Amino acid sequence: MNTSEAIIHVVDDDPSVRHACRYMLETVGMACRDWPDGRAFLERADLYAVGVVLLDMRMPHWDGRAVQAHLGRLGSPLSIIILTGHADVPMVTDAFRGGAADFLEKPVLLDTLLPAIGRALAKSEQACQRRRLQGLYHALSPRERAVIRGVRAGMTNRDIAADQGVSVRYVEVQRAQAMEKLGAAHMADLIRILTEIGDL
Repeated sequence: MNTSEAIIHVVDDDPSVRHACRYMLETVGMACRDWPDGRAFLERADLYAVGVVLLDMRMPHWDGRAVQAHLGRLGSPLSIIILTGHADVPMVTDAFRGGAADFLEKPVLLDTLLPAIGRALAKSEQACQRRRLQGLYHALSPRERAVIRGVRAGMTNRDIAADQGVSVRYVEVQRAQAMEKLGAAHMADLIRILTEIGDL
């Protein structure tokens, strides 16, 4: 996945903040889009790509909490950095409980913002990769998924065959097909992919 194609979304109802952030980020070669409110962002942005949302907490209509909660319900891989001029302990706590990658106070300097964006992009990239792999896993046949679950549990081909009432050769074929579909060249690859996918 190429984070150089990632977009940094600035969601803030203050045009001076949006323009300042966009200017800073575009100066260092980052792609940036700014949004005047949460609703416009949620309706028009690609919510399933690698990217970061610089999100103001206090906005009319859809505030930062509502936007963050909505992205969470959608399972969006976008990483959120809260950027606000009005922080308090409950707000910070809620933001991190909701999965925010960072919490920064306005005005923010580029030297502070860039490392935070770097960390958030890495988190977003991992989430996108997990989502892609989960899609590949769910596209496997029921038999292939059953074999893969056995592999994940540390079972041998013979154990899986006995558990499912099939031949060892059948398990070998199903495992090979599943590995090919998941892009696993060998068992170490498969274990790494299953770890990235998470709970099956």
